[in-house]
Amino acid sequence: MKIKEYRSQFIQQLTPICDAGEAESFFYLVLEDKQQLKRIDLALHPDLVFSEEEIVVWNLILEQLKQEIPIQYLLGKTSFYGLDFEVNENVLIPRPETEELVEWILESQKSKGENKKIRILDIGTGSGCIAISLAKNLPNADVFALDISEKALAIAKRNAKINAVNVTFINQNILETEDLGQQFDIVVSNPPYVRNLEKVEIKKNVLDNEPHLALFVEDNDALIFYKKIAELAQKNGSENSQLYFEINQYLGKEMIDLLEKMNFKNIELRKDIYGNDRMIRCHC
Repeated sequence: MKIKEYRSQFIQQLTPICDAGEAESFFYLVLEDKQQLKRIDLALHPDLVFSEEEIVVWNLILEQLKQEIPIQYLLGKTSFYGLDFEVNENVLIPRPETEELVEWILESQKSKGENKKIRILDIGTGSGCIAISLAKNLPNADVFALDISEKALAIAKRNAKINAVNVTFINQNILETEDLGQQFDIVVSNPPYVRNLEKVEIKKNVLDNEPHLALFVEDNDALIFYKKIAELAQKNGSENSQLYFEINQYLGKEMIDLLEKMNFKNIELRKDIYGNDRMIRCHC
């Protein structure tokens, strides 16, 4: 079968669960991964064909996509802040909003001397996307990354190797941590923040596939991770250290109130590309 013909079938079968543009993007992601072909190759060579064996592979992927398994898990990889990351069901799929958090941290360091060493801790690192992106772009930084999940840390360690950066990984439950044991200039975290009451807003492909441990908190204690991490940042922050969080879009005011009560300074709330309250920064 001509690849062009299969492409039409592929998009048509996926349009009940996603729009045609997204279905087309899935097709070209798989085409590049499985056939090492790009969109331009298909345009220049419209008579390219799939073998019967290749169609079997593609049909399997198509059926999994119809079950709303994320394309990133099917391919085992994704991109984040211009870098390649391995992902599987043990880690959240990195999102564009988190890239904005990384960019905010990098912006804050531009005015500082490149030779001044800084120490960064990423709490709840998952795939390692925040820690590794910071390590890649801040050669003067010693970067540490902590997670409760050994399986997530195994992925993060491989991602550090893929991107040729040095990150110190720590397997630890932050809620049971009384002291970080050293001082940090920047503490950053994208902790679990989706309340159970908000599960109805979560897309099926996320709810059925991504790790709930990294997503959800109890409705009656939604800021549990933020409070604990903020306490540790105060205890283990260097002079004028910074604390960055990705947050629940509905809890911006509550986050400001929490940090104000804890006497943090220069509290700044930022919206993401979709206009939602998504990031907060303050100084210890």
